[in-house]
Amino acid sequence: MEGPEGAGKSTNREYLAQRLRDRGLDVVMTREPGGTPLAERIRDLLLTPADEAMTSDTELLLVFAARAQHLAQVIRPALARGAVVLCDRFTDATYAYQGGGRGLSFQRIEQLEFFVQGGMRPDLTLIFDLPVEIGLSRAAARGRLDRFEQEGLAFFETVRSTYLDRARQVPQRYRVIDAGQSLTAVQQDLDRLLPEVLERALG
Repeated sequence: MEGPEGAGKSTNREYLAQRLRDRGLDVVMTREPGGTPLAERIRDLLLTPADEAMTSDTELLLVFAARAQHLAQVIRPALARGAVVLCDRFTDATYAYQGGGRGLSFQRIEQLEFFVQGGMRPDLTLIFDLPVEIGLSRAAARGRLDRFEQEGLAFFETVRSTYLDRARQVPQRYRVIDAGQSLTAVQQDLDRLLPEVLERALG
């Protein structure tokens, strides 16, 4: 489950997880960066504003370090036992934030992606899309902004466009959801997608 700040991914992940559990599936909910105690410590490094500026390369390597731990400790074991994994952000976020937002080479990200993940990719990626101004307003209403949320509009416009570009390039893997709608409308969209989610999960 992908999307920018304020898109409602966490709330809708809970909703989708319950819908899948109602059908008897074992569901693991997790997030990136994070998902394990060590990866959560890396998350803190990534999100907490600090006096020392973090270089974009450092940021990218930390993201993949957290992902390597997450895959080894949570995602791969869950998949091995037949569970469905619902992850709040994954590698598409790296392309969007570090590639689009920071301007790092997509080729460099791709090299790290194959190094850390091998051929593993999500079966289905839901992109919760909404105008940047709305997302930032929602994020600000939650309280103190993290290191990414303090970036300007241009950064997040590029993040958003990178997400949408990826969805256009590989339409069979992505579904774009209008996260600017009411929560009820978004969850109705998720209900309409549920048969496809189940098919991918059980396939």
